[in-house]
Amino acid sequence: MNLSTGLILTLLLLVGNGFFVAAEFALVAARRHRLEKAAAGGSRAAAAALAGIKELSLMLAGAQLGITLCSLGLGVVSEPLIAGTLSPLFHTIGLPGAAAHTVAFVIALALVTFLHMVLGEMAPKSWTIAHPERSATFLALPFRGFTLLARPLISALNGMTNGLLRLIKVRPRKEGANPRTPAQLQHLVEESRRLGLIEADDHAVLTQALQASNAPITSLITPAEQVVTVPTYATPQQVIDACLHAQRSRLIAGPLTGPAGVVHVRDAYLARRRGATVTAAQLAHPLPALAHDTSIFQAVSCLRAAHSQLALVHAADGTPAQPTRPFGSADDSSARGAVVGIVSLDDLLTTLLVPA
Repeated sequence: MNLSTGLILTLLLLVGNGFFVAAEFALVAARRHRLEKAAAGGSRAAAAALAGIKELSLMLAGAQLGITLCSLGLGVVSEPLIAGTLSPLFHTIGLPGAAAHTVAFVIALALVTFLHMVLGEMAPKSWTIAHPERSATFLALPFRGFTLLARPLISALNGMTNGLLRLIKVRPRKEGANPRTPAQLQHLVEESRRLGLIEADDHAVLTQALQASNAPITSLITPAEQVVTVPTYATPQQVIDACLHAQRSRLIAGPLTGPAGVVHVRDAYLARRRGATVTAAQLAHPLPALAHDTSIFQAVSCLRAAHSQLALVHAADGTPAQPTRPFGSADDSSARGAVVGIVSLDDLLTTLLVPA
């Protein structure tokens, strides 16, 4: 192999090694919610990155396979090439053949190792950590293409690895498994802060969220007597006037004791602008209902699933505390306890994310 061809192959192997290192770190460092937002906006690359995160074990195995192949290629191609180029030079200056080859080999090994560490490992790793989402979307499609092509080999290697782990009584986790309890997560947060991996503010937010997530929503309920409502027959202008007077953007349409919904002042303004003859009941959206002892985490999940900012809260009636169907729906029954007030998503998230 001539020198120019060998140098081109060396450069390609270093680029390939950097590609796999960057792809590996991108899958771990990228924030999933940002990729989900980009994927929802139509980004195929973000969707591919999300798919890779969902198959993280397979993707990491693919990255390790690529890194190993590139490293072996550098050992097979680059080191002999450099050593073979330098050896005659040392021989011409008077070194014996064996000594010339040894010196050339040591220099070649040091040079290839340096290039591999700096260009093939550290530089792509630093770039990925600095721009995790950008690197994940940039690398996702070609990397996923490689892993799909090499999937049979990667799956076989994964299977053999899992078999070896089972021999020493280690049970591999399935993709998507959640092995962490709140106590374990709290321990991870404390250790991360002790080791300086997260800032004090992040530590406070995570600790607050873990401690508050299982607390009931009782302390966050706005009592029924303080809830501002408008009649179901209210006009758009009456809704606007009530919102301005109460300094609220959302109001309950209808009595809390009956079928109720939430009406937004924005919808009232749009209806007035169109000149539509509608009532507050027609502008209102259904409200989810929660038991008063529902946990904050369950309440947030329910409100997000219902795409609602407010929920009605009813007294316990002996049934397990859990998110329920929209209040006032056809299959809602009077067996549900009396409405004691409402709870807002803003208050729930503030409790989770703002340290006390």
